[in-house]
Amino acid sequence: MKCIIIDDEPIARRGIQKLVTNISSLQFSESFENASAAASFLETNDIDLIFLDIQMPGLNGIEFAKQIRKNTLIIFTTAYAEYALDSYDVDAIDYLVKPINRVRFQKAVDKAVSYHSMLRKTESDGDVPHIQADFILIKSDRRFFKIDFADILFIEGLKDYVIVQTESQRLITHMNLKTIHKLLPAGHFLRVNRSYIVNAIHINSFTNNDVFIREYEIPIGNFYRDSFLNILMGKM
Repeated sequence: MKCIIIDDEPIARRGIQKLVTNISSLQFSESFENASAAASFLETNDIDLIFLDIQMPGLNGIEFAKQIRKNTLIIFTTAYAEYALDSYDVDAIDYLVKPINRVRFQKAVDKAVSYHSMLRKTESDGDVPHIQADFILIKSDRRFFKIDFADILFIEGLKDYVIVQTESQRLITHMNLKTIHKLLPAGHFLRVNRSYIVNAIHINSFTNNDVFIREYEIPIGNFYRDSFLNILMGKM
């Protein structure tokens, strides 16, 4: 995957570049100190992944992310943890807080590589899913998959796609999160932020800020918090 780095701090750019060069699946292209310079580069260069700071002079990372091509993935790299929920508004792959741990960085890259591969395989998929009483049929990688509602852990929105995470597999199809949410059984599948729908039966624990499903930790957005907690506490 071809990648670039955008960060106004020279030390941060060098640190991220060093992490990038140690990962064989990444091909480093260029680094930039501001979003405007990067935007000019992207006009004539195809890039798969951007490591993007948020607090920068001029155009900040969140606003810049809204302007890039839909097939370009983003991993935010910032010193400010409070912007994490905002990253879901622009379908960021991950959110890394400085100083960035090498293991955590590798995990974010692995996720980006996986999603990039899935997106390439499903460019032609886009049939409306077929809903039955207890399962859904979705098209992924030019095949139809039957997925029992009870097996779905959560559904993640990414650009113009949704990723269905089950107990045994991860499937991606061309559809937006709002569309699939309307088709799912009401009350069982709960929206927790702009990018995630969770299956209530698989929730292991939760706080006011996060939902925990097996090894997954999913943040709860401010807009969805009251509704989510009221429905879940009512079920309990």
